[in-house]
Amino acid sequence: MNRALRRLAFERHARGQPTIVLEVVDTRGSTPREPGARMLVWREGTAGTIGGGNLEWQAIAVARAMLADEGPRPDDQTFSLGASLGQCCGGAVTLRYRLLDAASLAAWPDDDRLLPTIQLYGAGHVGRALVHVLGTLDVRVQWIDERESEFPREPSVATVERVCVEPVEAEVAAAPPGSLFLVATHEHDLDLRIVEAILRRDDFAFLGLIGSATKRRRFAQLLQRRGMDDASIARITCPIGIDGIRGKEPAHIAIGVAAQIVPLVESITASASELSATRDA
Repeated sequence: MNRALRRLAFERHARGQPTIVLEVVDTRGSTPREPGARMLVWREGTAGTIGGGNLEWQAIAVARAMLADEGPRPDDQTFSLGASLGQCCGGAVTLRYRLLDAASLAAWPDDDRLLPTIQLYGAGHVGRALVHVLGTLDVRVQWIDERESEFPREPSVATVERVCVEPVEAEVAAAPPGSLFLVATHEHDLDLRIVEAILRRDDFAFLGLIGSATKRRRFAQLLQRRGMDDASIARITCPIGIDGIRGKEPAHIAIGVAAQIVPLVESITASASELSATRDA
């Protein structure tokens, strides 16, 4: 489920711009994308992907022929990902071609209950880099800072909500259970207050704090003095980001953090989907 692509589909439909929706409806063996993956094709461009390579190139050609009314109008088409396509996945993909209309939009799933929430604290250089990456994921982001002037002038994507509030740490209570928290403000004292508020609610999925191992040790000492137990303090991830990225530029930090939390985001979404399917059965 790619919410940005779905929003673009609604926009193109509202503007009456002829578009074909390509959807992966079945896979066998090794394939580059999973069932439900979609892309949009119009005469001058595309958005999204159903797997790339020659598979995608041929599918785009079929879709554009449909738009030009110059070729067959297949409902479903199966491709073997072998030598005939110049690909070596070895599996097979069945694609569905649909004109972008009210029916195809209605069939495009959209369930906000399945979106994990990330609270991102801090609108400085790192916060801006992080929100740029997080805005491309299927997550709901609450971007929080007490300084209105630090938010960029250009609007954020629809999945990012800007929150300018004081005291900042009070927003921790507004996050739903199972949320992810990223703390990267301009003040260590503020970071500490936010981290303490998160640890005290004890129902979060992830707590990442920007900083060094030295900062983590210092925070651990201060939190112990405030009555926090070692098990709670151990849930702080600091430094944040995957190992092996040595660059400290904001973009490097953002990429490392995204790589660290994406598996967790996918796991949360999958669990929510399974629970939703069970309830609806």
